[in-house]
Amino acid sequence: MEEILKKIGDLVAEGEDEDAVEATQEALDMGIDPMVILQQGASKGMDLINEQYNNGEAFLPELVLAGDAMTAVIDLLFANMDSDAAAGTKLGTIVIGQAKGDVHDIGKNVCSALLACNGFEVHDMGTDVAPKAMVEKAAEVGANIVIQSTLLTTSLPYIADTLQYITDTGHRDDMFFACGGGPVTPEFATNMQADGWSRSSFDCVEMCKKLVTECKPGKQPIVIVNSEG
Repeated sequence: MEEILKKIGDLVAEGEDEDAVEATQEALDMGIDPMVILQQGASKGMDLINEQYNNGEAFLPELVLAGDAMTAVIDLLFANMDSDAAAGTKLGTIVIGQAKGDVHDIGKNVCSALLACNGFEVHDMGTDVAPKAMVEKAAEVGANIVIQSTLLTTSLPYIADTLQYITDTGHRDDMFFACGGGPVTPEFATNMQADGWSRSSFDCVEMCKKLVTECKPGKQPIVIVNSEG
């Protein structure tokens, strides 16, 4: 069992999504519990690539590929869990997207992958997403967190518009709203009364965990996570 779990972790770290899924199916066929595969196999691979990234031994493209492999493995594992087990592993449901006018997506893609491998159900809306589309998707899937980011100052007003649309449609009490990206400062997020702000993809995971375990939507103070200082 240890051999196949290590193989899954290594394949995830290497970003080999098809091979990682194949190895995961092999582990399932051996009768290994999906949660064991997730925690002792695939997650170990993400831990490894995250460590390599932090140490400068791996770079953003490798991190994105590992995230894609992790997401593929999670999809297979969740499909093989009973509904109670799957629900028990889920911390929350997130809709994430890049603000209208912004087509940069590498940082968002990393966030999506890291959130997925940390127990969140993630619905990635992609880039150039209008406020209405974000909120309608969140309502459709029952999301309790909406995350919007941008690398463009010209898209900042659309982030504020998304939170305003959440309020106007009566969802402020059941949806957290968080934001981030290069020009999005803690002051901007605080002034617009967002629930959370984070600087990096890794910080985003910790921010979301804090939101769902310690906070209520629409209640101050804002959760700010910035491990970079």
